[in-house]
Amino acid sequence: MSNQKLEQIKTAGFILKPNDPDIRTLYERIRSQFEAKGIAVLLAERSAEMIGLKGIPFAQMCEKSDFLVSLGGDGTLLSLVRRSHSYNKPVVGINAGNLGFLADVTIDDVEQFLEQLTSEEYRIDERMMIEGYLQRKDGKKELFFAFNDVVITRPVVSKMATIYASIDGERFNTYKGDGLIIATPTGSTAYNLASGGPVMYPLTQALIMTPIMAHSLTQRPLVVPADFTIELSSPEERIIAVIDGQDDYEMTPEDTLVIMGAKRGAKLLHRKERNYFSVLRDKLSWGDEH
Repeated sequence: MSNQKLEQIKTAGFILKPNDPDIRTLYERIRSQFEAKGIAVLLAERSAEMIGLKGIPFAQMCEKSDFLVSLGGDGTLLSLVRRSHSYNKPVVGINAGNLGFLADVTIDDVEQFLEQLTSEEYRIDERMMIEGYLQRKDGKKELFFAFNDVVITRPVVSKMATIYASIDGERFNTYKGDGLIIATPTGSTAYNLASGGPVMYPLTQALIMTPIMAHSLTQRPLVVPADFTIELSSPEERIIAVIDGQDDYEMTPEDTLVIMGAKRGAKLLHRKERNYFSVLRDKLSWGDEH
C-alpha cells in the first residue's frame, strides 16, 4: 500500500459522464459540497458545454488541479485516467449509478469522503497501466496507454481470428478463436473475467493474456510479469485492437502490436476503509447463500 498524500487539497478538476445533460443538477450539488470544504472546482470544457456551463480546456484543468474527479461510472473514470496520465494527478471516481469497481464513492458518501479527504484519512493506490504502440509497416509508431485492457479481435462475427504472440522476442503461441485480451490486474474484473480469465489483486504487477472463445481446449489464460514485452500480429487482412473498449486501431498483416507495463501507473484516490475484497463480494455476489 502507498503512503502517498496530496501536496495540497485546494482545487479539484471534474469531468462528467458524457451524453448525460441531466447530470447538471447532481454536479452542482456536489460542487457546492466541495466548495463548502474550501475546495475550488474546475470543470472540463467538453463536460461544461454538455450541461450549458462554461469550462476550461482539459489540459489546463489537469495542470491547475491537485486531484481529478470523474462523476459518472467506471467508463468515465477509465477515460479520465487515460487522458490525464501524463499529468500524474490522483483520480477519484464518484459513481452516479451503482457501485463500481473503480468509481467507488457513491453520491451519499461525498460528504463523508470530503471530511476524510481534508483530515488525510484517505489513501492513494498506484495501479499499473499498459503502455503500447502499433508498429506500422512504414515504420510509424502509434502510441497508446490502457488502464483495463487491450483486446485484439476480428471485425466480423462470422470470421475467426488468428493471432501470433511473442514474449520478449520469442514466438510462443498462435491463438485461434474470437480474439485475445491483454488485461491489467485492474482490468481483470472486466472483459477478462467474462471470458474466463482470473481475478487479480489490483496492486499486482502483471499482465493477463486471456483467449476469447479459443478454438482449442488447450488454450488457457496466462499471467506474465509486467516487465515482459508482448508482441502480437495476425495474417488476417483486417484485425482490430481495442483500447479500454474506447479507442479502435485497425491492423494489417504487416503491423505489429507491442504491449508492456507502463513505466508509471495511475494514481487512484480511495477512502481509507475501502476494501477490494468487499467490492468483489458485493459486485460478484461471492459468499451469498442460495
